[in-house]
Amino acid sequence: MTTYRIAVMGGTGPQGKGLGYRFARHGHSVVIGSRAAEKAVPVAEEVTERLAGLEGAGAVTGAANADACTDADVVLIAVPYDGHDDLVATLPLAGKTVISCVNPLGFDKRGAFGLAIDAGEGSAAESAQRLAPEAEVVGAFHHVSAVTLWGEDDYLTEEDVLVVGDSVEAKQVAIELARCVTGRDGIDAGKLRLARQLEPLTAVLISINRKYKTHSGVRISGL
Repeated sequence: MTTYRIAVMGGTGPQGKGLGYRFARHGHSVVIGSRAAEKAVPVAEEVTERLAGLEGAGAVTGAANADACTDADVVLIAVPYDGHDDLVATLPLAGKTVISCVNPLGFDKRGAFGLAIDAGEGSAAESAQRLAPEAEVVGAFHHVSAVTLWGEDDYLTEEDVLVVGDSVEAKQVAIELARCVTGRDGIDAGKLRLARQLEPLTAVLISINRKYKTHSGVRISGL
């Protein structure tokens, strides 16, 4: 596997921290990004401590968001959708592979639901591509539980990572990185516009989790 320098936007949150940990376990260098470096550094130290004694683990550091992106090969966006566009517009993303796992969700008394982006004609991943036209954006890792990412299992063997994008090369990066999480390649699920279906599917998993007190995921059969 190629090793990358990966910047994680939203790396101080549970999803970003968990994915950063999984990537570093498999030798990738990870920079935890946050609005302020002083918030990112303690989380990077926490991940580093978790990796102690693990042979071949990559270095984990912390930095402010824009600084974290500067030398990165891959930028993972794992921030809440609220404020997503404002953040993406400030980041130096030209020439980079950008992986969005952002799920625009709303919550009310009946539970979680997917938000309609651009009147149903868009998604967080497509917004990121529009805001960073010189980057190659893919959608992936939408449905992996933050709890299981930070858990003890070497791999999340009961889940698949679905990858959507318009760049074959950028999708291949995400497909390869999925091995760090599930132990196998991610699945090419089509063009970037299909993020419109993948992102709100997370609301269904949240509903299942609440009903059955579990951390459900997505597994594709027949491949």
